[in-house]
Amino acid sequence: MTQWPTLSEQAIINMKQTIKIITLIAILFISSFACSALSSQETEKAAVEDMPAHHTVDGFQNDPFVESAASKGVFFYLRRFWGSVFTPNAPDDHRLPESEAIHLLNSTEGDKITWLGHASFLINVSDKTILTDPFLSEFASPVSWAGPRRFVDPGISLDNLPPIDIIVVSHNHYDHLDDETISRLKNKEQIHVVVPLGLKSFFVERGYRKVMELDWGESVSIGNVEMVSLPAVHDSARSTNDRDRTLWSSWAILSSDNRVLFVGDTGYSDTLFKDIGQQYGVFDYAILPIGAYEPRELMWMSHITPEEAVAVGREVRAKNIIASHWGTVSSLSDEPTWEPPERFRKAGVNGGYSEESVWIMKIGETRALSLEHLPL
Repeated sequence: MTQWPTLSEQAIINMKQTIKIITLIAILFISSFACSALSSQETEKAAVEDMPAHHTVDGFQNDPFVESAASKGVFFYLRRFWGSVFTPNAPDDHRLPESEAIHLLNSTEGDKITWLGHASFLINVSDKTILTDPFLSEFASPVSWAGPRRFVDPGISLDNLPPIDIIVVSHNHYDHLDDETISRLKNKEQIHVVVPLGLKSFFVERGYRKVMELDWGESVSIGNVEMVSLPAVHDSARSTNDRDRTLWSSWAILSSDNRVLFVGDTGYSDTLFKDIGQQYGVFDYAILPIGAYEPRELMWMSHITPEEAVAVGREVRAKNIIASHWGTVSSLSDEPTWEPPERFRKAGVNGGYSEESVWIMKIGETRALSLEHLPL
């Protein structure tokens, strides 16, 4: 019979010690892993708790919280498609001829504002020309041949714009941030770009060098103009997988002679705009969106009605209110094309504004920003 060698007493002791050491190492490894995972979770939890209320782990949200978008359904988008194919006819006096618009811009001295259409304005304050929410192409869409469609040409075409000193953007939706416009603007390296958090790369990739991202409450001064990022009630996306990854903002544009609030897009809030009015005092002018509000069950969380726009103007203590975000792009919503300005004018007068303080501009029109402001 085969005789197997027996282990010596010392070998057995060595084996037991080895097993103890391996077991101890395993216990230490598992404990270290568990502590590391727990520490990571605690660190992530602490980071979330330290965030501003409008920040999330992977993006942003409204504060006070408002659901940022609703599922609009197939019929809503079918109506949008129909509206992009069959665009409305604009009255002859809705837009100035471009030659007249250019002459009016060049002949108006001092601080002034020009409506290019939708939410795109030229604002001249303290010798700086500011372009808001640049959208001067035909389609507000990721493709150049379909989508919400401009039915009125820009007041001044892209090639005829004056030199731009500052671009300011409220959010990244296609009708407020247009790739073609941004790509074709001249003197990119000289233009200061001021955007909400997350949008710097969009401009850097297109050749801009002076790009500043701001969170709500942050500001930057360019020459004698201070730009302050302020809250809005909205959302952001340029595709199906980037919802609310970049921030949205209203903007205070402050100079020694004029204080302008630019609201690119917003839903209504009972507190947000009152807080802005209390914190920043009186605005001489507030540019307010008045279109894209129907149907209310789908739009209430991201677009105000004309009456709500007037309420916002009162809450931010604006002396003059200027209509924006209407009469330019078809198929964004369901209200009749020419309804918003009439409701805005009526609500403004009923809300205590004089007719002269409710500005409903023609596309291409330039108006002087007075240095002698009427009392609020």
